[in-house]
Amino acid sequence: MRRRVSEGDSSGFPRAVRVGDVVEGVVASVGRSARVTLDGFPTRPVGEIGPLDTPWGRGRATDLAVGQRIRAVVMTVGPDGERAGLSLAAAAYPELWAFLSGLQPDCRLTGTVASIESYGVFVALDEGPAHPVFPGVGFITYAELSWTRFESASEVVRVGQRVTCVFLQIDTWNGEARLSLRATLPDPFLAFADAVDAAGGEGRAVTFRGRVTKLTPIGVFVRVADGVEGLVPVEGADVSDETGRVVVPDRGDVVVGGEGDVAVGDEGEVVVENEADVVVGDQVHVVVTRVSREGRRVVLAWVGAAAGSGR
Repeated sequence: MRRRVSEGDSSGFPRAVRVGDVVEGVVASVGRSARVTLDGFPTRPVGEIGPLDTPWGRGRATDLAVGQRIRAVVMTVGPDGERAGLSLAAAAYPELWAFLSGLQPDCRLTGTVASIESYGVFVALDEGPAHPVFPGVGFITYAELSWTRFESASEVVRVGQRVTCVFLQIDTWNGEARLSLRATLPDPFLAFADAVDAAGGEGRAVTFRGRVTKLTPIGVFVRVADGVEGLVPVEGADVSDETGRVVVPDRGDVVVGGEGDVAVGDEGEVVVENEADVVVGDQVHVVVTRVSREGRRVVLAWVGAAAGSGR
């Protein structure tokens, strides 16, 4: 029988190590990750410190040495109960970890935009301690800034701006609260889906004029509303009723996202010559043939026999 990450108590029953426990032990080996023999588990090293689980901002666990005593917080316990993922960072900054671990999903946090970087936006939160390394404890990825496309984050926020965001989850590697600004704004996809329903539902009766935004091997993407793009599939494509998945013969399965994201097999997105004689920027008329609220997908068709008839 395989042993679990547990230690005996006076009753003889095991008490498992739980996520959030503060534990101590001795480093048994150091490689890409460090293995730790935890106090109370002398037979084998069940703790593991990953390369990103050292104090925040210090990167790989290069400062760990065999025989070194450590104090860490249990972040994960493997499904087989034989491995406990540890974080030195959470133990090194207990006040910050206590604040982060006390946040509830979907709660709202306020703060000030502290820095705009190429990989996201830092927010200095009104509550909780400051971050020991980064400009703010709150962090917004570009995808969570806005429902609509933008070229630069400065089009959405500016340094010094006050923001209210929805808390998504803890980034345990960086000691951050991952936030969403767009979750506080009306979802244009849902508004579009409601408009389609109000106009009579899916079918050729619902006509929109939109701008061609992208030409791909599986069809033409058209922006039919702010923050909403749909796909006019290439001729012969098979579109699933339930998911909006597009299957093009000899071109693989393609999942079409509500904002026009596309992947073709393992080849990625490829721009090809447009067979329908439209180019990016053209204004075209399309009809909505399918809206998947769950999948956030819109499938379109051309109005009339020719693709360019709405130009």
